[in-house]
Amino acid sequence: MALARNRRRERGVDYWPGFVDALSTLLLAIMFLLTVFVLAQFILSREISGKDEVLNRLNNQIAELTELLALEKSGKQDLEDTLATLQSSLSASESERSRLQQLLASGAGSAEAANSRIGTLNQQLDQEKEVSARALSQVELLNQQIAALRAQIAAVEQALQASEAKDQTSQAKIADLGRRLNVALAQRVQELNRYRSDFFGRLREILSDRENIRIVGDRFVFQSEVLFPSGSSDLNPEGEQEMAKLATALIDLAKEIPAEINWVLRVDGHTDNVPLLGTGRYADNWELSSARAIAVVKFLISRGVPSNRLVAAGFGEFQPIAEGDSPEARSQNRRIELKLTER
Repeated sequence: MALARNRRRERGVDYWPGFVDALSTLLLAIMFLLTVFVLAQFILSREISGKDEVLNRLNNQIAELTELLALEKSGKQDLEDTLATLQSSLSASESERSRLQQLLASGAGSAEAANSRIGTLNQQLDQEKEVSARALSQVELLNQQIAALRAQIAAVEQALQASEAKDQTSQAKIADLGRRLNVALAQRVQELNRYRSDFFGRLREILSDRENIRIVGDRFVFQSEVLFPSGSSDLNPEGEQEMAKLATALIDLAKEIPAEINWVLRVDGHTDNVPLLGTGRYADNWELSSARAIAVVKFLISRGVPSNRLVAAGFGEFQPIAEGDSPEARSQNRRIELKLTER
C-alpha cells in the first residue's frame, strides 16, 4: 500500500509545473488589472471633482452675466425712450421753425422778433441734435456690449456641454473597470479554491488512516488528545509526528502556489467548557487554546514552513461543534482546526 501511495505521489508531482506557470502569468495579469483600476479610479475621481468645481464657477459666471445683460437691456430701453422723446421735440421744433419762416415770408409780425425767435429755435435744435447724437452713440455702445455678452454666454454653454460629455465618458470608464475587476476577483477566488482542494487532497492521502482526525466543512480537525497532554500546550510525540507530516505537505504545496496568492494556513485552538482553576500554568481556556495554536505554529515553522504563511488563533470554549456537557461532546470540542484561506 505504501508503494502504491508513493507512485501516486510521484505521478502528481509531474503534473504541477505547467499549472504553476499558467497560474503565475494569470495572477500577474490580475495584479496589473487591479493596479490599473485603482490608479484609474483615483485619477477619474480627481478629474470629476475638478470638473464639478469648474462647473460651479461657470454657473456663477453665467448668473453674473445674465444679471449684467438684464441691467444693460434696461439701460438701453431708457436711452431708446429718451431718444424717442428728443426726436419728438426735434420734430416739433422743426415744425415751429417752418411756421415762423412762413410768417416772416408773408410779412406777418416783426422781422426782428421772428429772426430772434428763429435763432433761439436753431440753438435749441442744435442742442437737441447733439443730445440725440450722444444718445445714438450710447445705444450703439450698448448694442456692442450686449453682443459681446451673448458671445460669452454661448462660449460658457459650449464649455458646459463639453464638460458634461467628458463626465459621461469618465463614468462609463469607471463602470467598465468595475466589471473587469469583478471578473478578475472571481478568477482569483476560483484559483484559491483550486489550491485549497489540492491541499485537502494531499492531507487526505497523508491522514486518511487516522481515527482522531476529521474533516468538518473546509477544515481539518485534530482532537487535542492526539496532540497534547491534558491541560498542556506541549506537543506529545504522536502530535509531533502528525504535525511533521503536515509540515511536509505544506512545504510541497507552498512550492506550487505562486507568490502572488496571499494564502495562509490558520491554526485555531479550541477547548471544552470545563473552566480551569487558575492555579496551573494557564489562567483560563482562552490562554490554553491560544497556547496550543501557537505551539502548533511554532512546530511547523521549526520544520521549514514559512512563518508568514501561518496564523494562530485561540477561541477558548466559545466555538463548540458539539452541544452539551457529555464527555463525548466535550471531547469533540477539544480540538485544533486547520484551514487554508486568503490573508
